[in-house]
Amino acid sequence: MKNIVKKVKHFLVSEDGPTAVEYAVMLALIIIVCLAAITAIGQNADKTFQNVANQIGSTGGTSS
Repeated sequence: MKNIVKKVKHFLVSEDGPTAVEYAVMLALIIIVCLAAITAIGQNADKTFQNVANQIGSTGGTSS
């Protein structure tokens, strides 16, 4: 039991804990930015495809 307490105490005193937390926060922020960018790109792509589909549909002709 003393060994576990000693390890926890060493972990809290060392700078590895805060560094790991900082990296986790940075990773979370990077993921949020990536998801926002992917969502924006997806919405723009959807608008573009809808525009193309509308333009193709408005020609009204079918080739036979």
